[in-house]
Amino acid sequence: MINNGFIILAMKSFSEIETISKRASKAIGFSWGIAEEVGKGIKILELFGLAGIRNLNEYFNLKENNQYENLNLINEKNQSKKYPYCPIILGVSFLDQVNNLEKFKKIQLQKVAFPLLVLPFLSRSSAEIGKKILYKFDEYSFLLNLNVNISSQSFSNECPSNADNIEISFIDNKDNFREQDWKSLYKLSEKTFVKETDSLKIGAAGAGLTDND
Repeated sequence: MINNGFIILAMKSFSEIETISKRASKAIGFSWGIAEEVGKGIKILELFGLAGIRNLNEYFNLKENNQYENLNLINEKNQSKKYPYCPIILGVSFLDQVNNLEKFKKIQLQKVAFPLLVLPFLSRSSAEIGKKILYKFDEYSFLLNLNVNISSQSFSNECPSNADNIEISFIDNKDNFREQDWKSLYKLSEKTFVKETDSLKIGAAGAGLTDND
């Protein structure tokens, strides 16, 4: 697009971001099924203003010459044997197993490559179980809310390419207000309730009895 003699480059659409991320993931060696999950995840990161494309590109550039460990079965405590965990296999495994993992309350992992790439899988897992998930690694912290929003003070910070310690906590659902405030508001709402009058009783009793034929 040209505006006043200057060329303005249009932003990439989220559809393009998902498609290219998916194809690149297949090209690097993942199955089409996992590649599709990666595409969805990178779209989520970019949608929330996080550096999904940059982190994925850097990870794939390193992946060709480095080894990463696949974590297929997640436990309460997980420590890689030698190499950092692959964030994509970790994320897919977490999403697949989240209904069982919820019982742990808190999951710990050591040595995860590009931890930001795990985040969208956790966000979707939050929606799957209907609970918030708190995701911490190093000094970074993200609160994932049912894949609707992400709360963090780390949006503008550069996320590390490796995290030594990760904690994933499941947050029990509870009201974010006092019972006293709820009762006060409910009492006010009662003023809108319609009192049952004799005319309403008659109307209700005769409902459906009129023959229009």
